[in-house]
Amino acid sequence: MKKVCLIITTFFITVSVMAQPVMKLSETEHNFGSFREEDGRQTFDFEVTNTGNSPLVIQNIIASCGCTLPDWTKHPIAPGGKGKITAIYDPQNRPGAFNKTLSVYTNSKPQVVVITLKGEVIPREKTMEELFIFPVGPVRFQSNHLAFTNVKKTEKKIRVMQIINPSKESVKVEFENVPEHLTLKASPETLKPGQKGIIEGAYDATKNNAWGNVSDMVRVKLNGVTQQNVFYYISANLVEDFSSLSKSDLENAPVFKLEATTVDLGKMAGSTSKDVEFRFSNAGKRDLIIRHVRSTCGCTAIQQGTQGEGIRPGQSSSIKATFNSGGYKGRVTKAIYVYTNDPKNSEVVLMLNADVEQTASR
Repeated sequence: MKKVCLIITTFFITVSVMAQPVMKLSETEHNFGSFREEDGRQTFDFEVTNTGNSPLVIQNIIASCGCTLPDWTKHPIAPGGKGKITAIYDPQNRPGAFNKTLSVYTNSKPQVVVITLKGEVIPREKTMEELFIFPVGPVRFQSNHLAFTNVKKTEKKIRVMQIINPSKESVKVEFENVPEHLTLKASPETLKPGQKGIIEGAYDATKNNAWGNVSDMVRVKLNGVTQQNVFYYISANLVEDFSSLSKSDLENAPVFKLEATTVDLGKMAGSTSKDVEFRFSNAGKRDLIIRHVRSTCGCTAIQQGTQGEGIRPGQSSSIKATFNSGGYKGRVTKAIYVYTNDPKNSEVVLMLNADVEQTASR
């Protein structure tokens, strides 16, 4: 009897092991080739065959990016039956070559099979509105923001931007309220109908006493008329010029050493003020100069005592500020930016935290 039971058990185990679905794909890689972006979504079907002896189930397919959309046969595929996996690639705003994958999860072995999709998207030609996104009256600028990025305090930097006149009349382009450290002009100054030109900007950092990230807003004049409620933004990050320092200069430079870069003011009521102090020392070999200190909002007032002050080697000082909690509620974090002549710490960010509790109104 035991021998009969053993035979029956062995039979069922053997049948169970032998009953397996097997997924066979027509191919595991497809190259869409080169196609234009404006051709839209590209589709390809991979044929699936179940060469096993039990139903095959495609449980899920995960794409490597949102640009690839998979679809597949949802019902079980019987032994010897066929199904399909559809790969859809969306080229919108994705110019250039691509190499993406689809991970196919099934109840067969191996449980995961990877399909590769390749191709190259030829970018479409952008429209005039896409290239010149900032309309001002009858003309269009590439942007409303001319960014000079990093500008050394000793230099004058040039930046240009394209402009176009798509109208049927000539337009003279000028700027007003331009600060002393900045020059702006259109070239040519008068744009004929359909003509392109450039905005030439020059930033003279020697004429700006500020440090760090700064911005200016100027107005645009077209044919002598100031454009209302339209501003052209100019930004720069004004930094110390360390390019002329020798190796000896760097070794003997000042060192801005802070006791802490973050201060926690703890709990405080709304519409109250607390003073904060960041202590530091000069651990270098030459005088440390605090070029500038600024906060990220009007709620943090900087006491001006240390700005422009020379701190001798070995000496200590502090940066003091007052935080007003105003209408804030809950955890508040504010930043203070410090600019120094330390080549390794020319811009340092100090943080202050507070837990503001507002009194409930009656």
